[in-house]
Amino acid sequence: MNKKIRVSFIYGILCIIIFLLFIQSNKSSDKYNKNVREIKAKVIEVDDSNVVKAGVSAIGFQELKVIAVNSNYKGENINVENQLVGKLDYDNYYKIGDIIIIAVKTENDKIIDAKAVDLYRQNYLGLIFFVFVILLVIYARSIGVKALLSFICTMFILWKFLIPNLLQGKNPLIIAFVTLFALSAIILFTVAGFNKKGISAFLGTLSGLLITLVLTMVVGDKLGLMGMTSPYAETIVFSGYFDLNMKYIFYVAIIIGSSGAAMDIAMDVSSACQEIKNKKENITQRELIKSGFNVGRDVIGTMTTTLLLAYSGGYLTLLMLFQIRDSSFTRIINMKIISAEIMRTLIGSIGLVIVAPITAIIAGILMGTKVIKKLD
Repeated sequence: MNKKIRVSFIYGILCIIIFLLFIQSNKSSDKYNKNVREIKAKVIEVDDSNVVKAGVSAIGFQELKVIAVNSNYKGENINVENQLVGKLDYDNYYKIGDIIIIAVKTENDKIIDAKAVDLYRQNYLGLIFFVFVILLVIYARSIGVKALLSFICTMFILWKFLIPNLLQGKNPLIIAFVTLFALSAIILFTVAGFNKKGISAFLGTLSGLLITLVLTMVVGDKLGLMGMTSPYAETIVFSGYFDLNMKYIFYVAIIIGSSGAAMDIAMDVSSACQEIKNKKENITQRELIKSGFNVGRDVIGTMTTTLLLAYSGGYLTLLMLFQIRDSSFTRIINMKIISAEIMRTLIGSIGLVIVAPITAIIAGILMGTKVIKKLD
């Protein structure tokens, strides 16, 4: 077994272990009521007599009979209620044969109440993830396995460190810095290795993100954005988290949203500089920095538009609504939610423009050959 296969095998084992730990730590549990759990069930009967339909929406409740397909209650018939409130983004209208998740309340190991939670979509999501993993490993090979490890570690850190600490009311900016420091180190050093290429990408990413954070704070205060434009921000506050600094959490969301693209550009520039150095070992620092700048310009040219398309795609239906109502440009651009997204796009783009030259300079200094002037 050669070295590359051994390394890939070790990274693969680490991926599996971290993924299993992540799944195990997120098994359904209720912190406030130990007698409530979630199980999978199949719908076998549907009663819509208490449902009032109006176009594509409906209000009332469905009475379902389901059969549990997992847990200790496997094979047991359960009567379940599905509440409909007329909101298509929340409601699920079930039919016979659907596999769903239900929340059951038990007493002395007997089910005393049950409610429908959502459709069971995990199988299809798992299939897509499996296809992603296979394609990643086939194309990128050992690098793909390393990328998969960093992908799983990123999920773990976000879910187990960032979000819990934000909910505890800790300073969002400090928590975000620690998170991005850890993620940048894990992702970049795992893929590139702890070498000049990895160090250049890491330092370039952190420098750009720090500058972006400062710009976000300054511009955010000027625009009067308090963070309540983020999805479910009000729901979080009115769930009892009144002391959270939603403005800073909004700032953190902007930085985290642009961090992936920043790492991408930093790695592109650093890798290009490393390749140039490998082909021309005696290249000077000045020449290498210039080459890094040229590569960075091309990458930024498409990456900035990528951010715009990514954010526009998330609010495509809102843009359609503006077209329907023939809203003026002044009204659109000054709306709180639109201003927030414009700020997110522009600040993220500024961060990318900053990351590329900084990375090129660092890579040139670390990898290039110093010019020693000869004395006459």
